Amino acid sequence: MGSSGINAEYMGSSGINAEYMGSSGINAEYMGWANPLGEELCQAIDQGDISPTQDFKIRGRTLADDYDWDIGEARKIWTFGCPPDALGNMVVDCAKGVQFLNEIKDHVVNAFMNFTGEGPLCGDVLRGCRFNIDDVTLHADTIHRGAGQIMPAARKVFIACLLAGTPKLMEPYYIVDIIVPTMAVSGVYSTLNARRGEVHSMEERPGTPLTQIKGYLPVLESFGFVALLRKNTGGQAFPQLKFSHWGLMNGDPMDEEDTKESNAYQQIMSSRKRKGLKMAIPKFADYYDRI
Repeated sequence: MGSSGINAEYMGSSGINAEYMGSSGINAEYMGWANPLGEELCQAIDQGDISPTQDFKIRGRTLADDYDWDIGEARKIWTFGCPPDALGNMVVDCAKGVQFLNEIKDHVVNAFMNFTGEGPLCGDVLRGCRFNIDDVTLHADTIHRGAGQIMPAARKVFIACLLAGTPKLMEPYYIVDIIVPTMAVSGVYSTLNARRGEVHSMEERPGTPLTQIKGYLPVLESFGFVALLRKNTGGQAFPQLKFSHWGLMNGDPMDEEDTKESNAYQQIMSSRKRKGLKMAIPKFADYYDRI
């Protein structure tokens, strides 16, 4: 769950190279591309089936067999995201024949940890993002390959790749388990519909006048949900809420014309205002440097 408790940042495939030369103008040039990990792999990481502590050969074989990864790339994962909330992100070394690359690995990893813990859209954690390093040109002098030169360059290219990849906003969902008399079922449906919830299953309990309803409810809509449910069912419903999964929030987070309060853009602006961030979403052009 993001630092605000309601958001995570997610991406589609960028399909584009992002280039950046470090702050000194001579130290490093990065080129990379990024694409989503997929929800199935993210869940495997959440459950510990895929983890940073695994033997890289065993983990690589699992990724190749179960998730269609290239075996060479699967064995060259530099790092996962910032634990515990942003663990479901990766940096993969896809470069070939790059000099001094291992010397900057720690700096890139540190930049990635910082980046995944606080994404560019609204300062919340990232989820489901894979960043691939295709090529790096480094200065021959060691003094120009320090953390002060590499980390800003790495962070900037990560942001550029994310913004190029049609980013989305995710929100956590509760699974709601409700026991209610059959005659009051309509009140449950109306309450879930009013809070952007959805019914997953409904089952009558044999020999009783009760019905068990299971549904999904956005965490953002859960405040005051129990009180409204009891009001709509005459106090006859007994709900239990438990975290279930992450889901994409409606709307395009980059669409400034979207004025619906529950949609992604408005949630991003609300979060940025609460955190004291600049009231404007970063633009891809601000981070994409043609060299």
